[in-house]
Amino acid sequence: MAPKKKAAKKTAKKAVTKAKSKAKVTKAKAKPVKKTASKAAKKPVARKAKAPKSKAPNLGNVPRWDLSNVYPSLEGAEFKAGVADLESQLAAIDAYLAEQKVEKRSEGPVQTSTDELATVLSSLLDKLNKAMRLYGTLNAYIASYTTTDSYNQTARRTESEVEQYGVHLQKIDVAISGWVGTFSASQLDELTRRLGTLADHAFFLKEVHQQSKYLMDSAEEALAAELSLSGSNAWGKLQNTTNSQLSVEFKLDGKLQKLPMPALINLRSHADPNVRRRGYEAEMAAFDGVKEVYAAAMNGVKGEVHTLNERRGRSDALHSSVDTSRIDRQTLDAMMEAMHESFPTFRRYFKSKAQRLGKQSLAWWDLYAPMGSMDRVYTYEEARDFILEQFGGFSDDLRGLAKRAFDNNWIDAEMREGKSAGAFCMDVPGVDESRILANFDGSMDQLSTLAHELGHAYHNECLVGKTFLQAITPMTLAETASIMCETIINNASIKLAQTPGEKLAILENQLLNASQVIVDITSRYLFEKEVFERRAKAELSADELCEIMERAQLATYGDGLDPKQLHKYMWTWKPHYYYAGFSFYNYPYAFGLLFGTGLYAIYQQRGAEFTKDYRELLASTGLGDAATLAQRFGINIREKKFWQDSLAVIGQQVEEYVNIKA
Repeated sequence: MAPKKKAAKKTAKKAVTKAKSKAKVTKAKAKPVKKTASKAAKKPVARKAKAPKSKAPNLGNVPRWDLSNVYPSLEGAEFKAGVADLESQLAAIDAYLAEQKVEKRSEGPVQTSTDELATVLSSLLDKLNKAMRLYGTLNAYIASYTTTDSYNQTARRTESEVEQYGVHLQKIDVAISGWVGTFSASQLDELTRRLGTLADHAFFLKEVHQQSKYLMDSAEEALAAELSLSGSNAWGKLQNTTNSQLSVEFKLDGKLQKLPMPALINLRSHADPNVRRRGYEAEMAAFDGVKEVYAAAMNGVKGEVHTLNERRGRSDALHSSVDTSRIDRQTLDAMMEAMHESFPTFRRYFKSKAQRLGKQSLAWWDLYAPMGSMDRVYTYEEARDFILEQFGGFSDDLRGLAKRAFDNNWIDAEMREGKSAGAFCMDVPGVDESRILANFDGSMDQLSTLAHELGHAYHNECLVGKTFLQAITPMTLAETASIMCETIINNASIKLAQTPGEKLAILENQLLNASQVIVDITSRYLFEKEVFERRAKAELSADELCEIMERAQLATYGDGLDPKQLHKYMWTWKPHYYYAGFSFYNYPYAFGLLFGTGLYAIYQQRGAEFTKDYRELLASTGLGDAATLAQRFGINIREKKFWQDSLAVIGQQVEEYVNIKA
């Protein structure tokens, strides 16, 4: 998730302005690409989670994750030793920076020879990789508590304490980036041709050099990093805590229940239209009651980002996001234009769904209504077996990774109060493993979600052996493996459908997800764009934010939805709006879906021989920009045709959906 969704290497990558770009960086922070690991684990990317069925079905043994091989406990000696080790490493780096006079100087670096520069730079890269790997591990471990139990005060306090080291890393990153930025182009070229650490990090260093021009002075960057803990970071936590602890009393199956917000939201997919409508009304009332809290958080985050963008010389909020995503405006414009052109196709799907429901147009609460006759509820074990079988048809190593994840409890799949909604995958660098959060309810949608997140875990595995800095993957490429795995499962399900009703249900799941990634994400993009433009002039009230959201939804869904029944509070519960480190955390998901769809088409043509090149691509996502890596497969992402071709695949699914007699 939703949202990498790739949580791969998202962990600590955020803490470095590696002229890079979340996440996984599953929470990316931006600046010349600063990603602060503390959030990495959460941002993920969250995908839609469904509500529990009215009468709880038998889901089998739904597990919680196990991180005991990382540290025995949050308050144990081993974890504390890890924190102490990190503190020691950072102090040693500080001393080395001072000793070698690593700083931004208008007259250039103090080091007078290339040999001297090479020695200092190589040493710094080694030290950074080691510290960031440890920081990422600590943060992932903390996140395993904070994302599954927001009431855990010990975990929240520990998170706050360790975040201080993230700020420290940001300061170190700024110092190194500013110093590298003073190298001449010829010096940098000569350095990155030297075999060993420097050549291995050539892409990273060139990116840092290019992005260093968007750094403020070291003192200003240091102050900004320190203030972010009580600024944007605190606002983001407020939004997350409010969401995870918001619950509503709701009458379901004749019984008054206290539903956490994720469960209430996911009543949208309930089979009973009356339950869907009442759930929507309760949801809107709940968000209305706390809308000012969310508005304050939104204004705080967007105001800080705007101020820093201006100070750093960024042209607008999108500037940093595009650089962090490792694409250019031409690519973004080509993709967004193709997406806009596809809206009539998606509206055809919406209208067909409305007709099947006996309505003229869809209200928001009917957007997620189940269709067809896929009544089957998967146990967790059945979902596991199906995924393993289908992954095995793609490659043995993909199946092997998934089997390790299932066998070793890498997945926290149980729904419970205080746990984050949706799903994500986070990298745990210290043990070269991943952990997946899901909210499993036995539905086909959740089976698909598990496959998606396992795709992120596979991507993480392909990156094992790379240094932390080499593995930093932009959001645009972070979704590649997850979309591939999701597509494998969805296509297999279609083939196994025994009746038109089952096929309709599976197509509905695919098209609903695609419409969210193409249509709804465009509405989020338009919303965020206008919010930034207006926040530059004044704070926005909660009602103004609602108006902007409804306008964006009208511009994208058009006549596919009832204009009087939209979701004006969509901005309150989507955490991506509150990530100061990565604005416009939306369009990379569309990129991922369409890029992954295009790659799957190539896989269908080439078969088994594709998998070796594919694995090499995943192992290289931190070593090049998106256009360069895509060109390996003959893909030109700067041309609209590639995006149109991928959207045409979805268009064929819409055609099938409309014509099914079920």
